[in-house]
Amino acid sequence: MIFPAIDLMNGKCVRLLKGRFDAKTEYDANPIDVAHGFADAGAEWMHVVDLDGAKTGHSSQAALIGDIAKQSGLKVQTGGGSRDIGTIRRLLDTGVERVVIGSLAVTQPIMVRRWLDELGPDKLVLAFDVNLDDNGVAYPAIKGWTEETETPFFEVLDGYSGTGLRTILVTDIGRDGAETGGNTKLYQTILKNYPTLDLITSGGVGTLDHVRDLKALNPYGIIIGRALYEGNFGLAEAIQC
Repeated sequence: MIFPAIDLMNGKCVRLLKGRFDAKTEYDANPIDVAHGFADAGAEWMHVVDLDGAKTGHSSQAALIGDIAKQSGLKVQTGGGSRDIGTIRRLLDTGVERVVIGSLAVTQPIMVRRWLDELGPDKLVLAFDVNLDDNGVAYPAIKGWTEETETPFFEVLDGYSGTGLRTILVTDIGRDGAETGGNTKLYQTILKNYPTLDLITSGGVGTLDHVRDLKALNPYGIIIGRALYEGNFGLAEAIQC
C-alpha cells in the first residue's frame, strides 16, 4: 500500500532533507487540496507529519490535520508532538485513524506499552528513525533526529514483544528526502525477523523503480513524499506499478 506523505509546517506543505529544518523545501500547495489529489489518484491512506510539533514537542496543527482527514475522505495516520495520551485522544477524536509515536517509543517504552494496552494496537504506529553505523547496525535517533541513542534498534523493538504491537514505521535517515532508493536490506531483515509486524517503509524513494524494489519485499506500506511533490512520477503510477 502506498502512503503519500504531507509534512506540515505553519500550515504549509514542506519537505526536509534528512530531517534537517535548515534544509527545507516549501511547496505552494494547499494541504487539503493535496489530500484531495491523493484521494483522486486512488490512495486509501495518507501520512501526515506535524513538523512544528516534532520540533517543539507539542502538537500544534491538530485542527488542520483533522480537516484533512474529514475533507479528503482518506484514512490518516499522523505524528509530531504527540507526547501524552490526552493529545493522542484529541487527534483520534478529530477523525485521525492512527497516531504515530516516535521518540517516546525509544525513550519511554513502559509508557508507550501502556498506551498500546489502553488504546489498542490499531490506533498507534511506532516510528523508528534510524542511522546505520559503519558496521550496518541501526541505531534510533530521537528529538527530531538531533540525538542518537546507544541501544540498537532491534533491541528496542524486542522490548515490545508481547504487547500486541502491530504496525511500525522505519526510516533510514541517511536516505530521507535523498531519492536514492529505500534501504531494502534493512527492511528485508525486519520482515524476516518480525513477520507478525506490519512494516511501513520510509525514506529514499525517487523513482518508480525504487517503488518496485520496495514492493518486491511485500511490506505493509511504503511512504512517498518528495518524489511526488517534485513530479518524478504520479501517485497513481506508484499505486499501480
